[in-house]
Amino acid sequence: MNEEQRKQQQQTKTKPNLEKDYSKYFEHVFEPPNLKDARKRGKEDVQYHKDFKIDERFQGMGKGRKFYIRTYGCQMNAHDTEVMAGIFQSLGYEATTSVDDADVILLNTCAIRENAENKVFGEIGNLKHIKQARPDCLIGVCGCMSQEEAVVNKILKSYHNVDMIFGTHNIHRLPEILEEAYMSKAMVVEVWSKEGDVIENLPKVRDGKIKAWVNIMYGCDKFCTYCIVPFTRGKERSRMPKDIIDEVRDLARQGYQEICLLGQNVNSYGKDLGLDYDLGDLMRDVSKIDIPRVRFTTSHPWDFTDNLIEVLATGGNLVEHIHLPVQSGNNEVLKIMGRKYTRESYLELVRKIKQQIPDVALTTDIIVGYPNETEEQFQETLSLYEEVGFEHAYTYIYSPRPGTPAAKMDDNVSKEVKSDRLQRLNKLVTEYSERALSQYVGETVEVLCEGTSKKRDDVLSGYTRKNKLVNFIGSEELIGQRVMVEITEAMNYSLNGKFVSIVEQREGVEV
Repeated sequence: MNEEQRKQQQQTKTKPNLEKDYSKYFEHVFEPPNLKDARKRGKEDVQYHKDFKIDERFQGMGKGRKFYIRTYGCQMNAHDTEVMAGIFQSLGYEATTSVDDADVILLNTCAIRENAENKVFGEIGNLKHIKQARPDCLIGVCGCMSQEEAVVNKILKSYHNVDMIFGTHNIHRLPEILEEAYMSKAMVVEVWSKEGDVIENLPKVRDGKIKAWVNIMYGCDKFCTYCIVPFTRGKERSRMPKDIIDEVRDLARQGYQEICLLGQNVNSYGKDLGLDYDLGDLMRDVSKIDIPRVRFTTSHPWDFTDNLIEVLATGGNLVEHIHLPVQSGNNEVLKIMGRKYTRESYLELVRKIKQQIPDVALTTDIIVGYPNETEEQFQETLSLYEEVGFEHAYTYIYSPRPGTPAAKMDDNVSKEVKSDRLQRLNKLVTEYSERALSQYVGETVEVLCEGTSKKRDDVLSGYTRKNKLVNFIGSEELIGQRVMVEITEAMNYSLNGKFVSIVEQREGVEV
């Protein structure tokens, strides 16, 4: 831990007086999002710690206590929750699925869209009765929303049932934050404006023993004009290749069937390390480990290299599914978004991918109703969708995020027009999804069985290598195994089939 972090920790220990103006309180703790300054940020301050340990004074803190974490947002938040759950259990806490018997309640928040933030504020309000009935219960807000000054101001002013606020960079300090919250009568706020270091050997409690997230980097340096992530998650910091590979090997020894390499922009992996080693090299090394399936998310078209395509084309345990967010099919909109590629360069990337991986399944993200988007520009998004032939898309109406450059633009596309465009886009998405799924009828595919269906306990479900949901009848003994399923019916967004056989394990790969 460097001197700057120690100073910040001391600054955050100062408790705000809720009866006074607390703008001065944030003067040193927070730095409002500034695109110009953020672009200049360097890598030299990032440190690597391989010896995370929980201080002895915290041992037994959670004895007889239970914790509850509600997670909002992306896969990175889900992974952060796994780490926090690991720390809680290392402290002696027991997990619970109900806020009613929890001694600590954490809301791990998402700041990507206004609706996500509104849900969190609504939930904080819903928890007031918990605090009234059980004053000793600690309620905390963490994650991306906590990195926004306006959000913390709002919580300090209006939500006095919150005991703790901490951000995305200091999750490893959860024991210290809990201790202070137990001892203090005032709200504990610890939010670092400086990006966090890379800390290895953090404990994790993963959801099941079938699929696992493996974080390979943190933060993002792309600064798309609509996105708050570079400000809430900080600059790009890659983990060392050996640490990632060691983690994957450990997961293989535990019997995991699938891993997903995770980052805000995994295609930038390794650029900050000063090594001649990128995501393609990492995927090549990971593919040699005895994990049946390997995925990655999320990628940026700007950094998708020929080396990565060549590695993915080797197949094996590297799946034939690539999520490649395009956001818009129009060059002017892409430029305003700060995406740094054009429609033409994106289509050329798709051409190269399909040339080397002919059976690839491509999915994407699209935003409609961006400031100044015209009907003609939206039509170019529809035509790009058809030209690529995406098999699915996650679609969104533009939502301005305070602090981002786009928030200063005139949001001049009406709600009615935005909704109409989203409806038309989703109609096309459904059409292409149904077309892709219909091709599976009569085929026998590999499915990683993850559990029972959400709708019926007597039906099993899982995903293909191309990330298609399949439901089928089978014994619960098949859960956690890769099985062959004959597809009998295609639905709008899933497949139905019948069990054929269990897939034999691979041979000739290292563990």
